Parts: sequence; structure tokens; C-alpha cells
Amino acid sequence: MSAAPEDIGSLCDVAGLKVGHYTHPGVPTGCSVVLCEAGATAGIDVRGAAPGTRDTELLRPENTVQQVHAVMLTGGSAFGLAAADGAMRWLAEHGHGFAVGDVRVPIVPAAVLFDLWLHGADTAPDAAAGRAACEAATSAERGRGRLGAGAGATVGKLMGVDRAMKGGLGMASVRVGDVTLAAMVAVNAVGDVVDPAGRVIAGTRGADGQPRSTVQALLAGEPVGGALAGSATTIGVIATDARLTKAQATKLAQIAHDGLAIAIRPVHTVMDGDVMFALATGAAQVDGDMTRLGAVAAEVVARAIVDAVRAAARQSRP
Repeated sequence: MSAAPEDIGSLCDVAGLKVGHYTHPGVPTGCSVVLCEAGATAGIDVRGAAPGTRDTELLRPENTVQQVHAVMLTGGSAFGLAAADGAMRWLAEHGHGFAVGDVRVPIVPAAVLFDLWLHGADTAPDAAAGRAACEAATSAERGRGRLGAGAGATVGKLMGVDRAMKGGLGMASVRVGDVTLAAMVAVNAVGDVVDPAGRVIAGTRGADGQPRSTVQALLAGEPVGGALAGSATTIGVIATDARLTKAQATKLAQIAHDGLAIAIRPVHTVMDGDVMFALATGAAQVDGDMTRLGAVAAEVVARAIVDAVRAAARQSRP
């Protein structure tokens, strides 16, 4: 591994959260867990046409459950949803979750990305992987790039996977008044990733091997390659230590998708399963100002996306 990428913040900058990763030792896949053991108000917004999720319907504002105890982001497509089983068992064993008689029932929504073309179903993250991610979780985690859910991520697949470049997992955080807002995103997009100036920094490779604009190639008449429906997805978490209602958390997740639109082109395609979770721990003991949080939510998500591919490009892991 080469020099570490610039640290522009971590999801763990939000008080009350821990992050842990499991990265498969032999193939490019893994999972990343966000632990909120004391419970956090949660919301979700799904924009991609090919999502893979678990226990997300309960996050709708009108439904009964108000808090979750973890969020699992994982590779392995639908097979990887099993990683949430391990997180549930680990949380219950440590006394976390809703009390139902003598049993603890942790709530662990999950979302998956597709990296199976780089390995197989037998190496997809499973319950043991989810448990390992929980065991590794810390409030000081700042890893990024080719690890956890981002280990097998790629970007720029619309013209064919043979022209894709490395994706990865990125994080960013900002201080907004009295509260912190942070994002962690696993970037496995079918589209390209662009920097704040709109330049493609990772995506479909041209004949010279350098990234170029997929959208411009399509406008020039180049045919779409062999990417499969559901073969791409950007999944992530935006979090704050402010107090939010479920409805406000849902709105924050919706606004977070604007960050995907800023940094990924094209985005929310029929091949993507883009999902953003929102978490509010309330640790700052301050009610969230949605005007202020909403104004910068897209920016922090876009920063995390750019961070993911820049970190991946500096790492030797394939």
C-alpha cells in the first residue's frame, strides 16, 4: 500500500457511532457495519432500480419501530445479506436490541452491492463476516478505499466491465453549527465519479487506459457495453449527532442522494441499486436544524464518494 490518502473525516466523527469492516482475505469482497448500540433514529431512501436490501420497510416514518442498532453495508449481492445475521447475533449477545421478554431483538437494516463477477456466492460475506465486522468496530475507525463493503467495488461499467476502474469505500465529515454531519459510502457505480470541477477521476477507461466521460461517449454514439442489470450499486450512510424524527431522518436520506448526483454520472440507472440510510444518534442533545443540515448533506456525501475512489487508486489491492 502506498501513502495514506488525505483524511477528510470519518463517520465516527458522529458521537455514538462505531464502524467496523470485514475484508475477505482471498477475494475482493467484504462488509462494513455501523454500530449504534444505544439506538439511533433512522431513515432510508432508495433511488436505484435494482436494490438489494433487508429490513428497510420498517424505516418508513409511519411504521412502528423508531430506532435501529446497526446498519450493514455488504458485498456479495443478495447472498451478502446474511452478514446482517451475524451483526444481529453479536448485538443480542452484548445486550443490545429491543427487549421482547427475555430476548433482545436488534434491528439491523442492510443493503448490498454487486461484486460477484469478481468472486462467487461461496465467498460472499456471511454471518461470520458480519460478526467479524462487529468485533472490529471502533469509534476511531478511519479506514477507506479497498476494504469492507468497498473491497470489490468498481466504477465506470456502463461500457463493459473490462473498462471499469476501482471503486471503494469513502468517508467525510463536516461541522454544521452545533452538530456533526458525516457520510460513509461504498461506491460501486455503473457511472463515472467526477471531482468538484466535473472532471472524471474514475470511470470508463478509453483506448489510452485513462478515465473518460461515459455520458460523452454515449452522446458520441458509442454503444453500451455488457454491464448487467443490478451489477452496480452505491450504498451508504449519512449520519448526525443531532436529534431527528423518523420523518426528518427520511428527508435527510433523500437529500443525501443529491450527493450521488453531484459526484456520479450517470447515476440512479436501471443497473444501479442506490440506497442511502440516515442515522441520528441525538448524542449532541440538540434538535436538528433541517434547513442547515439539508444544505450541506449532498456536499458531505459527494466528498465521501470522491474520497472512496481516490483512496482506492492509491492502494495496491486489486
